[in-house]
Amino acid sequence: MFEAFIARRPCVTLGVMRILVIEDEVRLAEYLRKGLSENAYVVDVTHDGIDGRHMALEGEYDLVLLDVMLPGIDGFGVLRDLRARKQTPVLMLTARDKVEDRVQGLKGGADDYLVKPFAFSELLARVEALLRRGSSVSAQASTLMRLGDLEVDLARRKVTRAGKRLDLTPKEFGLLTLLMRRRGEVLSRTVLAEQVWDLHFDSETNVIDVAVRRLRAKLDEGFETPLLHTVRGVGYVLEVRE
Repeated sequence: MFEAFIARRPCVTLGVMRILVIEDEVRLAEYLRKGLSENAYVVDVTHDGIDGRHMALEGEYDLVLLDVMLPGIDGFGVLRDLRARKQTPVLMLTARDKVEDRVQGLKGGADDYLVKPFAFSELLARVEALLRRGSSVSAQASTLMRLGDLEVDLARRKVTRAGKRLDLTPKEFGLLTLLMRRRGEVLSRTVLAEQVWDLHFDSETNVIDVAVRRLRAKLDEGFETPLLHTVRGVGYVLEVRE
């Protein structure tokens, strides 16, 4: 049986790994969306092969989770058309545990194959392995962001400041990544709510302020130079100030 559902869907943000889920079983699709988003991935979901093929071809994704049995066009057809244009890593999902199905998928260009039902922990491990495998040295370098003595390694999901590792939750990591990608730019609470939490902002909600306060405690306390600043009445900015 599948494990319990986890968290909510995020919107697209810069600097976070993006995953496309093409799965016609709504319950499973939501399970994947929630679990992956709780691990700070940006997740888009579609429930049929035609829309999935369009999104995979036209969007910029780091990984595609692709069901075999889909309405419109099946997973093998989506994979074939995707491989004609892109080399995006693909993890195929199927309820059919037949050797010939796995062989067909792998020969068609799938990078891995997972049979339902599966534990989320196994799927997450396979996702992380595929993302690591698909990262070249140059790609890994592009996922390393620095600001002063702060370093964010997107590929390894590791944050350090002055050589000290910072222990961040997935949401804190997503929030910091967004601020790092747009460092020097003041981001409103509305933008943070939509980009990190997929919330339509409610002025009575203090989730953003609480999250920023917790991130600031880990990021700045004990260090000489603060990096996360509040611009009163506007929002928050990550920058080095003289």
